[in-house]
Amino acid sequence: MSTSDHDSTADPTATPRPRRVRRPAVLGALLLCLTTLATGCTMNDADDLGYTPTTLDVADARTRTKEISSEIFDMIGLPRARTTEPGPSASVCPEDREHLFKTRHPWSVYDVSDEELEQGFERLRQALPGKGWKIVSYGPNNSRAKSLELTADSEKEHFAVNAELSLGSKDPKQKNLIAVTVVSGCFRAPEGTDLKGLY
Repeated sequence: MSTSDHDSTADPTATPRPRRVRRPAVLGALLLCLTTLATGCTMNDADDLGYTPTTLDVADARTRTKEISSEIFDMIGLPRARTTEPGPSASVCPEDREHLFKTRHPWSVYDVSDEELEQGFERLRQALPGKGWKIVSYGPNNSRAKSLELTADSEKEHFAVNAELSLGSKDPKQKNLIAVTVVSGCFRAPEGTDLKGLY
């Protein structure tokens, strides 16, 4: 991932009170087909998905997803932190398994202090709206630790991001971190693409 310079001296006491927005993430619950034939979904993309999917090669979709992850990493602003390495995966969309696919890229930021993680998470929250993202939920999640979590939808592309600030683990094997997952909406594969065996 790329890095960029960020101010890591943000005042954590200035963090606004977390709030929950009950509207689910737009891409977190993509609509399922309402009409199914023996061969699968009837394809009217705009009706089934709520949008017309962009035609994109699987490799290019993975590349764009990784670029989105790099942009999120830059917003967090912890260039000295370590990140997990696996790249984006791709899987078929249930709306049309022969022609549509989506990507998912989970990764984490870790090996910096808890204070730096808190500041990085707050930088992300503050930066997202100015970078074309709409925060649709923010606040403590339902985990036992009540970890701070946010979900945002891109207002420019069919992508969503979820980030969770995980601190205070008593398990020495479990690191404190910011866990991030970038997911895409459905892309249409170019004509003739075999989507079987996606990973």
